Amino acid sequence: MDLDFGIGNKILDFWGMAGIYIHIPFCRQACHYCNFYFTTSAARRDELVDAIIREVELTRDYLSGEEIETIYYGGGTPTMLRTDQLRQITESIYRTHPRVRLQELTIEANPDDLTTERVAELAELRSIGLNRLSIGVQSFHEADLVYMNRAHNALEAVAAIQRAQEAGFQNLTIDLIYGTPTMSDEAWRSNIRQAFALGIPHISSYALTVEPKTYLDKNIRTGRAVPVDEAQSSRQFDILMEEMAAHGYDQYEISNFALPGHYAIHNTNYWRGKKYLGLGPSAHSYDGSSRRWNVANNNTYIKSIGEGKLPYKIEHLTATQRANEYIMTSLRTMWGCDLTRPEVAAYRDQILRALSDVAAEHYRLEGDVLRLTQAGRHYADRIASDLFADEE
Repeated sequence: MDLDFGIGNKILDFWGMAGIYIHIPFCRQACHYCNFYFTTSAARRDELVDAIIREVELTRDYLSGEEIETIYYGGGTPTMLRTDQLRQITESIYRTHPRVRLQELTIEANPDDLTTERVAELAELRSIGLNRLSIGVQSFHEADLVYMNRAHNALEAVAAIQRAQEAGFQNLTIDLIYGTPTMSDEAWRSNIRQAFALGIPHISSYALTVEPKTYLDKNIRTGRAVPVDEAQSSRQFDILMEEMAAHGYDQYEISNFALPGHYAIHNTNYWRGKKYLGLGPSAHSYDGSSRRWNVANNNTYIKSIGEGKLPYKIEHLTATQRANEYIMTSLRTMWGCDLTRPEVAAYRDQILRALSDVAAEHYRLEGDVLRLTQAGRHYADRIASDLFADEE
């Protein structure tokens, strides 16, 4: 395999490249807030790995031969697969896609998975391109972890990060969640500062959201859990932005902060409208004109792939839908919405007219580029919706 890794941020240099996402739907236990597709049973793990490798072959033409820039293992918990299984899937991508010029290969992991032995095994995957770990910390405080029903404790969170660093993984990102009823503003500041103290170069941080049909939703409705306070979440989002800016982190996307040279290439490509192929149950794909998504059921997925059929549904996007997707995603980034981009150029005047109804302190229009201010980032989805183009 001929690996070519980029150094630093080359996001803007690879417009012709694409990414591959692999969804591994296994978890040790159910986090109360999670609405991603997963199962706590690993009974068909080996069969699912075989099915994903087969799907790699069945989808070989989806990206039209474009160079593969990134590979991302998400879930679920990808590290519930054996190291040899992660290697087999990755090597099948190299075999099937001859134009792999990998800049980033990320694997998500939970702290309770990152034992000394497991970290050493993952380090062996550098030979096939692994150069980034995403660790689902969520909080360094015990009460928050219990509220969210995480499988690890606060000490394990710190220890897992240190083990990864000692094994040579310096390109780390962690997830942190704010807005839990168990978290004071001061506790939230200490969470962020713990990440700084550990030398984490990239932090993804999200407000706790109560999704329908999750354990958290049920527990709140039945009085077994305290509801989320939107005012608290808003305050803690401001604390997050202030702390990150003070410590030299760029807020390059509303929920993502990085030191220069450590932006997530794979996720940034989503926000900038690049093509990507999703593999595994519930995974989504985008080819520039349509979106499709695999069935969110392991048994159905394995059966269908075994019969040589791709188990997906598809949505073909109109020009207006593509414009609105660009508005939605671009406004979340520090690069903003470029009104000369092909997706939105035809709707420029309509967008500017709608902009007159948006509070002036929520945006800046510099030439043809529209960006949200810190105050505006609180209302990003609402502002984007207000600017959406109408179907003709």
